[in-house]
Amino acid sequence: MNGIRKPVHLAVYDTLADWETGHATAFLARAGYPVRTVAAATTAPVTSIGGLRVQPDLALAELRPEDSSLLILPGADLWDTTDDLAPFARTARAFLDAGVPVAAICGATAGLAREGLLDDRAHTSAVSFYLAATGYAGGGRYVEADAVTDRGLITAGPTEPVAFAREVLGLLGAYEGEVLDAWYRLFHDSDPEAYAVLEKAGA
Repeated sequence: MNGIRKPVHLAVYDTLADWETGHATAFLARAGYPVRTVAAATTAPVTSIGGLRVQPDLALAELRPEDSSLLILPGADLWDTTDDLAPFARTARAFLDAGVPVAAICGATAGLAREGLLDDRAHTSAVSFYLAATGYAGGGRYVEADAVTDRGLITAGPTEPVAFAREVLGLLGAYEGEVLDAWYRLFHDSDPEAYAVLEKAGA
């Protein structure tokens, strides 16, 4: 991919699971993708589940799919305890309808299930019965896998931040082929031989 890359937008909200998207955003940034944080209603600071305070770059109403390379939705307690994050699921629908990819991990997959976005796409999450509790119609498309990509939508469970990042990096072409495989082997399997491949590639 050449030229100026559109930003990747990372949704941020109170109780966001800060460990779930770090690999993806860090290496997208290293590959030249600006990362911008987007909050629901205002740009007031939010606090992650780990106590990190994040100052959002913009509010959801300012976000347009055509200005973005990808929308990343991390998990958060709020996905399962309130409807406060439903606007992010609706925005995910707008992104997918516009042909712009979305990546959801952990509780965000339940939000997308409630929005109907997993009914006709292969997907995964923490466990199948977690999504089944949403009452969604996509149970037959659930896949027991670390991470799944189907028609522009990436899903993963909370224990798979590296597999999640692999799908993100591959979908956007940040890393490809042997380099993407080596990246995954290094960060998922601690394979020392993979480091040499990445160093040679300048990744």
